[in-house]
Amino acid sequence: MNKKDNLLRLVVVLLIILFINIIGQYYHKYYDFTDDKRYTLTEPTRELLSSQKDIVFVKVLLGGELPSGFKRLQNSVRDILNQFKSINPKIDFIFQNPMEGTVKQINKVKQDLKKEGIVPVNLYIGEGDSKTQKSIYPYAILNFGKRVYVVNLLESQVSGIPQEETLNNSVALLEYKFANAIHKLRMERKGNIVFVGDKGGIDDVHINTLFKDLSKYYFVGKIKLDSTHRIHKDIDLLIVARPTKKFSSKNQFVIDQYLMHGGNIIWLIDKVEADLDSINKYGMYTPRQIETGLDDMFFKYGIRINPNLIQDIQCTRIPQKIGMSGGKPQIEPFPWYYHLLVNSNSSHPISSGISDLWMPFVSSIDTLQTFNNLKKTILLTSSRTSRFQLYPMRLTFQIMKYKPQLKNFNKPFLPISVLVEGEFESFFKNKLTSETKDMLTKIGDKFVDKSIKPGKMIFVGDGEFVQNLYNTKLNKPTPIGYNKWENFTFQGNRDFILNAVEYMMDDAGIVKARSKRVKLRLLDKGKLMKEKTKWQLINIVLPLILLLIFGFLFSFYRKRKYS
Repeated sequence: MNKKDNLLRLVVVLLIILFINIIGQYYHKYYDFTDDKRYTLTEPTRELLSSQKDIVFVKVLLGGELPSGFKRLQNSVRDILNQFKSINPKIDFIFQNPMEGTVKQINKVKQDLKKEGIVPVNLYIGEGDSKTQKSIYPYAILNFGKRVYVVNLLESQVSGIPQEETLNNSVALLEYKFANAIHKLRMERKGNIVFVGDKGGIDDVHINTLFKDLSKYYFVGKIKLDSTHRIHKDIDLLIVARPTKKFSSKNQFVIDQYLMHGGNIIWLIDKVEADLDSINKYGMYTPRQIETGLDDMFFKYGIRINPNLIQDIQCTRIPQKIGMSGGKPQIEPFPWYYHLLVNSNSSHPISSGISDLWMPFVSSIDTLQTFNNLKKTILLTSSRTSRFQLYPMRLTFQIMKYKPQLKNFNKPFLPISVLVEGEFESFFKNKLTSETKDMLTKIGDKFVDKSIKPGKMIFVGDGEFVQNLYNTKLNKPTPIGYNKWENFTFQGNRDFILNAVEYMMDDAGIVKARSKRVKLRLLDKGKLMKEKTKWQLINIVLPLILLLIFGFLFSFYRKRKYS
């Protein structure tokens, strides 16, 4: 074979490689051989993308060189967007680094992003004393026509959770976050959410943050049950947040018939009116049981919220005075077993992968057998080391003086939140009064004794976890889940209620992508430090030695063959 033939072959090979690379820019194909199917999109996501007719432009602010952990997040974002683009080329994206340019340009970009609620994450890179600070923007901005949606790509860092695990959770949720953003941008009709506004409960000041969060994507309002005979079918979700007054038979009938027409309801129920101020005031305090009159109706739907309070060793802390020093009180934080620190182990999309929730004064929930076919899913539970006190109970701070006996915390995994789905049977079946019949005649409506389409209800044995406080110094409400005694915001509170709303409102099934899991295979750090030199030699020196041996043998072989 002459030199001309060799050159021709080389040119052909180069042209083939060039052609494959050009084709690869426009067509992407993935084969997922991972056991957790991390690169396989869910069917609802694929359907959403396939039906997208106009361009969605994604600007990812994770450009440039990043630390290794964030490099993985950057690559994962690029992979998921390439997958989206392979299904529909109208999904277009670029990566930008907001920290590039002159100081004036960077400051201008920072100010513009801050107006959109986009603030950087500050990282300290390096080892020992030689650490440098680097600002990173883990966000993506989606544009669809004149609509804009900002996606936070990084899950909140929780104290005690390794950064690798936080990044892993962030990677697992990328499909859901981008698919949900596209779904939100495409929505032609905003959903309608109403809160029950005349049965006591959380006042406007302390539910302000939740209202604002929901108002970004839905129409949110209040309804007075005493002033209405029906909840309109256009209401997509009814939220009953910590009622403290009794529901009349008429109120229950209005809610029941809303459910029978396929309505969705979130119940945030406190069975016992307990608070720290009363314990502080009286020393030993017996809380009042809250009578809402809903127990029989809940029983019909397969749920019983128990008149008890859960105690859990996995809890948050409150400050207590332990003495005086220099005329000033000595304050230390102590575990308060009634303020649960709830860890989600559920694989359901609502509670999968969320960080810890702070839930004060929680009651347990029992699921009951029903004649009709209802699916019940436990979303949240107490920890392995929990128990409960039945009503009436006495609350006192004295329990914090003694070390808890683990053997007494012997009621593990008490259900706190339950999802019930399916075709419900009316609580009022065979119970209609003449007064109710007259009301139906006046409004021209008919009684429905069984769901005309499947409905959904979520029950939570705590009505306070969605509240916000009000910061008088800053003159604005705190985030949901802010604990003033720990001076920490438990992000899980906000994530859980927003996920619950998403699930109730999501007809497309996008929320299913939240249950994706990416297995985290962490290195043994102790073993790594112990065998650091060994593995450096294996990974760096050994390949060089093998290369030298191969070169020597190849040179020796050529000399033998051609000498």
